Amino acid sequence: MIALFIAAFLAATLLPAQSELGLAYLLVQNPQNATALIAVASIGNTLGSVVNWAMGRGIIGFAQRISKPEKKQSRWYETAENWYRKFGFWSLLASWMPVIGDPITLVAGVLKEPFWRFCLLVAVAKTVRYLIVATIAFQIF
Repeated sequence: MIALFIAAFLAATLLPAQSELGLAYLLVQNPQNATALIAVASIGNTLGSVVNWAMGRGIIGFAQRISKPEKKQSRWYETAENWYRKFGFWSLLASWMPVIGDPITLVAGVLKEPFWRFCLLVAVAKTVRYLIVATIAFQIF
C-alpha cells in the first residue's frame, strides 16, 4: 500500500512516473482489498496534484515579488490564463490525463483556483480513472 501511495503521488507531480500498472497488479493479487487499493491510489494521486497546485501558487507569488509593477505579464502566464479562463475550473476533470493533466493542476494554482474546488474536482477525476483501471484489470485478468 505504501509503494502504491508513493507511485500514485509521484505520478501526479511533474515527475515522470505512472501508477496504473502497479494498481492493476495489486488488484489482481488482492481483489479483496480493491476498495482500499483504489482509495490509496486516489488519495496519493490527488495529493500529488495538490503539490502542483501549491507550486503554481508559489510561482505567481515569487513572480510578483521579483517583477517590476510596470512590467507586462510573461507570454506563458498570459497564455495559461487565457486557456484557463476559456475552459474554466471544469478543465480540472481532465487532470487524470497523461501529458496535459499535470500542467492543468499547476495552472490552476497559478490562476488561484480555490483549494476546495480544486481538491473536489481533481479527486473525482483521479478516483474515476482508478475505478476504470480496476474494471479493466478485473476484465483482463
